[in-house]
Amino acid sequence: MEVKIGVQHSPRELVVDTDETAENVEKLLADAVAAGGVLALTDTKGRKIIVPAAGISYVEVGGGVAGQVGFRS
Repeated sequence: MEVKIGVQHSPRELVVDTDETAENVEKLLADAVAAGGVLALTDTKGRKIIVPAAGISYVEVGGGVAGQVGFRS
């Protein structure tokens, strides 16, 4: 599942390829915003991405990463 996170005052978005479901990402985001905490996602390579909820301007949850060109490790 591809998740794009727009961060305030940043011209680029974060793109995370994760095994989480869309519903789970939505729940994690809602919990982070309600608590004023952080959104923490783990990508498919096991890296953890942590974004302060107050700095998130939008989150786009997509279908996947089909059609990528190049090598994947």
